[in-house]
Amino acid sequence: MRVESMEFLKNLLETPSASGYEQPVAAVVRDRMKPYADDVETDYHGNVIASLNPTGSPRIMFAGHCDQIAFMVQHIDDNGYLFVNALGGHDMMVVVGQAVTVWTDKGPVPGVMARKPIHLLQGDANKPKMTDLWVDLGAKNKKEAERLVEIGDPVTWRLGMSSLRNDVLVSPGMDDKVGTWVVMEALRLLKGRAFPAAVFAVATVQEEIGLRGAKTSAFGIDPQIGLAVDVTFCTDHPGMDAKQTGEVKMHEGAVITRGPNINPKVCKLLVETAKQKKIPHQLCGESRPTGTDANAIQLNRAGVATGLVSVPNRYMHSPVEVVSARDLEACAKLLAEFVCRVEVQTGFRP
Repeated sequence: MRVESMEFLKNLLETPSASGYEQPVAAVVRDRMKPYADDVETDYHGNVIASLNPTGSPRIMFAGHCDQIAFMVQHIDDNGYLFVNALGGHDMMVVVGQAVTVWTDKGPVPGVMARKPIHLLQGDANKPKMTDLWVDLGAKNKKEAERLVEIGDPVTWRLGMSSLRNDVLVSPGMDDKVGTWVVMEALRLLKGRAFPAAVFAVATVQEEIGLRGAKTSAFGIDPQIGLAVDVTFCTDHPGMDAKQTGEVKMHEGAVITRGPNINPKVCKLLVETAKQKKIPHQLCGESRPTGTDANAIQLNRAGVATGLVSVPNRYMHSPVEVVSARDLEACAKLLAEFVCRVEVQTGFRP
């Protein structure tokens, strides 16, 4: 991966982007894309839209959501402990004992997600609820905590990217800042190439709380073709069952989804493009709406010819999400090459 592209990914992963609080990561995207896009704008919802050849045809939308699962400060008790609500879906067994950061207008405040010691737990202790946990800032009392944080402040796991062997990257928020990276990297790869389509790469907001940014940005862009980029479950680690989710392996390339959420001609062209350009890829079947931005895009206005390209991800919705840098590059190249194969007359009606 190019040094500047890796630096962009690192900046994304180390910048907070809780659902509804994506402004910091949106600024990172805008700064990165100014040299590569004809236009970069942020809509009223907070979606960042970078475009190339915006008057071209057909109109193609890429979507990778930039929000990550997080928490929100709900209550500060008399002793200065914070009680939080979830922003997005959490595995409560993973939440316990994590280092966290509260993101305030005054700056980041470190803390830990705590509960009482295992020695004193009784009953159904392996199924904690949010109300059983609290964030400890080290504050002496409520007055001190209120000088540091406010009700409604977002809280994330301690952010930071690290590496394992074989180009494997580890960080909270891979879901789906890697999708944001892929769609913006695809636009960078298209810069300077000739193609008839108008391309809009969107860092969508609030996916984790209902695919909200994809709905609003797709309505504004009004694309004929939409490609969502998200993460999907790897089945190459213990405990996974390929009979349930299909077989998906890290380092085996972009995952192309088939199913009712996907336009069959978009899917076919993605597969043909991957084969022609020798881009590593895998197939995955999804019999229901995918729960990704592809779902919202497909149902926009009178309907959009939609595809879904996914990055294999281990340990989704945890502080140690794991992806392959090689898979990220394969996804970005696939999107760029797909655009170059779409002609004005290419038909996507099923």
